[in-house]
Amino acid sequence: MAASEKQVVVVGVDESDYGVHALEWTIDHLFAPSMPDYPFKLIVVHARPSAASTAGLVGPGAAEVFPIVDADLKRSAARLVQKAKDLCASKSVHDVTIEVVEGDARNVLCDAVQKHNASILVVGSHGYGAIKRAVLGSVSDYCAHHAHCTVMIVKKPKAKH
Repeated sequence: MAASEKQVVVVGVDESDYGVHALEWTIDHLFAPSMPDYPFKLIVVHARPSAASTAGLVGPGAAEVFPIVDADLKRSAARLVQKAKDLCASKSVHDVTIEVVEGDARNVLCDAVQKHNASILVVGSHGYGAIKRAVLGSVSDYCAHHAHCTVMIVKKPKAKH
């Protein structure tokens, strides 16, 4: 690798506090202010679900609902992109690429790793138990087994009572 070529870090974010925490952890640990010339290029990826997968409607009236659901998903993604930009700016990380890709998070993140030839994929952990993970699936578990790079699963510390 050439000296000027930076390794790529892809961070998967979603609307949850866990995804945002993963981004914050990455910035705090890999983009420290004491290193003015970061050795990494940061790419933040949000997998936006499709209107069809979110609405899950079949039958009459579905065609009228999809545009409303799609517009809401786009607004939600725009809010998340702004939140990621604000977080990066607040920590003086300005060389960041943010991508919103429609699709299942598992596939979107693994595809982003391939597309950008990433060295590290960082994802948050929702902390689901075995039953919820079996029913809902685990993006972090899937990526740990299928992404062709190192996968860092960041857990958000539990709040102290």
